[in-house]
Amino acid sequence: MARRPARERVTKPIDPALPDREKIVAAFMALLAERRFEEIDYGDIAARAGVSLATLRTEFGSKIAILAAHAKEIDRKVLSGSMAGERDAIRSLVRSATFDPPLALALNSIGVRSMQWMLTAAGVSAAGTGGMMRAQGLALLFAHVLRTFADDDDDNARTMAALDRELDRGGRALSMFDGLWRMTSALRRRPHRRPRQDDDDETVAA
Repeated sequence: MARRPARERVTKPIDPALPDREKIVAAFMALLAERRFEEIDYGDIAARAGVSLATLRTEFGSKIAILAAHAKEIDRKVLSGSMAGERDAIRSLVRSATFDPPLALALNSIGVRSMQWMLTAAGVSAAGTGGMMRAQGLALLFAHVLRTFADDDDDNARTMAALDRELDRGGRALSMFDGLWRMTSALRRRPHRRPRQDDDDETVAA
């Protein structure tokens, strides 16, 4: 089977008219498309964005904070009906997170926060322990699909197939979870029976 030719990476210039915060996010995502998360330092980000280190530090305290800002912008686009993805940057993050548990946990936290917004937009409660578990389940589902998307060069055919599988699996799991949650919630709401006085008398008599 013939190997596909490697895609040529085109470095897009950062629009100097953007606010500093947006330039920094765009620069970081562009750098992620070129190298791994752990290979990017703050000087690289500032230089690509065309801002000073002082400005970078004022806007963001860490690379994870930049990712969180990018995820927030994606959420805004999804909630308003538009969405775009950066395959090379996602591929880079997936590979780095595979060997970096703290990064994987941080990305999971960002994903859960995003899924809470998506659940709310869909009219599903994201509040309390139940909402958190739903959001975590969706975040894991989304992560599985992202792994396929990162290496899918077939017009997203494999990604859509993976999405269908995960949604079907997630729907079944959510139904089971909601049933279990309703059952345990009902048990928690049942008043505890206080022992009657004659119960105590029988215990003493015994």
